[in-house]
Amino acid sequence: MNDKAAFAERLAAAMQRAGLEPRPSVLEKEFNTRYWGRAVTYQAVSRWLKGGAIPSQDKLEVLADLLAIEPQVLQYGEGVVRKVRERQQIWAEGITPAERELIEAFLKLPLAQRKVLREVILAFVQLHENLQVRESGDSR
Repeated sequence: MNDKAAFAERLAAAMQRAGLEPRPSVLEKEFNTRYWGRAVTYQAVSRWLKGGAIPSQDKLEVLADLLAIEPQVLQYGEGVVRKVRERQQIWAEGITPAERELIEAFLKLPLAQRKVLREVILAFVQLHENLQVRESGDSR
């Protein structure tokens, strides 16, 4: 299934959960009463619901507010958002404050210096992995 079709399914399901019939006329009316920009047309809303288009970010945010769903869940789906959150949690829990300080300092460096440090770190990692392989071979 392509991204637009998957978005259309999530949009229709979110409308139903919010007590709205997933029809273009219903969404057009509800959306335009909340959106401060130029009103969207029936045809545009119809494309959203039929998998022909995904609205821009500002419209996604209004839709999400209307449907009481997170914008990223509406756009990408709960599974993708859950995976991102799990990775973020692993990252947040997996490093010490000193390591976080080091990463933040690294990110403040100019790109050229970050590239040099990256190569140095990767060289140390490769050396460490090679030593582990040798040690595991020697202990047999």
